[in-house]
Amino acid sequence: MREDAFQIIQKTIADCLPDKAVRDSLQKLDFTGKVYVVAIGKAAWVMAKTASVFLADRLEKGIIITKYEHSRGALDKFEIIEAGHPTPDENSVLGAGKAVELVKEATQEDTVLLLLSGGGSSLVELPMPGLTLADIQEVTRQLLFCGAGITEINVLRKKLSAMKGGKFARYLKRAKAYSIILSDIIGDNDDMIASGLTYPDDSTAEEVKQIIEKYHLQLEKKVEDILLNSQPCRDIQIENHVVGSVKDLCRAAAEHAKELGYHPYILTASMQCEAKAAGKWIASYASSDYEKPFAVIAGGETVVKVTGKGLGGRNQELALSAARQLSGREDALLFSLGSDGTDGPTDAAGGIVDGSTVGQLEQLGVDVDQVLKNNDSYHALKLVDGLIMTGATGTNVNDVAVLLCR
Repeated sequence: MREDAFQIIQKTIADCLPDKAVRDSLQKLDFTGKVYVVAIGKAAWVMAKTASVFLADRLEKGIIITKYEHSRGALDKFEIIEAGHPTPDENSVLGAGKAVELVKEATQEDTVLLLLSGGGSSLVELPMPGLTLADIQEVTRQLLFCGAGITEINVLRKKLSAMKGGKFARYLKRAKAYSIILSDIIGDNDDMIASGLTYPDDSTAEEVKQIIEKYHLQLEKKVEDILLNSQPCRDIQIENHVVGSVKDLCRAAAEHAKELGYHPYILTASMQCEAKAAGKWIASYASSDYEKPFAVIAGGETVVKVTGKGLGGRNQELALSAARQLSGREDALLFSLGSDGTDGPTDAAGGIVDGSTVGQLEQLGVDVDQVLKNNDSYHALKLVDGLIMTGATGTNVNDVAVLLCR
């Protein structure tokens, strides 16, 4: 089953690379004058490479802003900047400023092409007047630690940023502009991808208040004032094209599980609960009466409420939580991974466990419950060869968890 799992992982990620989807979208667009390209996100390099080949001599210049270690080398006519994720850093501000200067060069006879993917919310940042990068970093830190969902986090990110929530459109002057967006957001909230660089911000002050109160955020007065009084940008002349989604990720996993003889069942493509709860839930299907062999598939983006000081990510925590449920079984295996190849602040894409995982850890003197309490799934899984290491994949269409039973 472990060999089957890694075949499914490899083929599923390959199916969800953005090359074809971006190329198909580019063929439908009308490019005039010089073309300026801004690629932002974890999949930015692959998307920019596809655009570079397609545009050829029409490409004037471009910029790629992506996560550290997600670039695949120099691209002709492109400047590449790697920046912080999931919290913005100085390079996020540097990249944002350079992106703004680039699009300002385009005249009304030219075309601006934006290539956006998940991760853009932190990879580019221009704080609103009166705020500093440190202010935004602190709000981001609180939101990540309290277990807020990505949509809730992005509601606040839009308000604090002079780029997000459609504000980037203000810098485009009158150039024709298109955006091709690789979706990592659950449902139809396309305005939340990369915090809506090319969409108007429809979130309200009341929503902001609810999030602040729900997570007991401790905010300086200047930060709270901007959150509650930020004015949306409505005049956005950008044609958006959304490609790829977590549904595609789940369908690909189901297809490749079926090729290996498993009966596939997709439970959901909108999983948004706590990672530990999700792990128990998916693992519980090992006791279902589905015809064996079967594969149970769930996609989405879980959250982690940080209570400890360990190292891990939501997919690793989901997998380790599932291991407790599967303990002692010889017929089941579960893996969970982020399609971008990075899970939380680690070099792993996710985790893989089976019925022997808990027993192996106990023999090593590791208490799984204590590990989960300390959010230290990375180190525990590393001890039992339970980390999935793919490196940066070049795509980003959310997470998928798969339970295999024979």
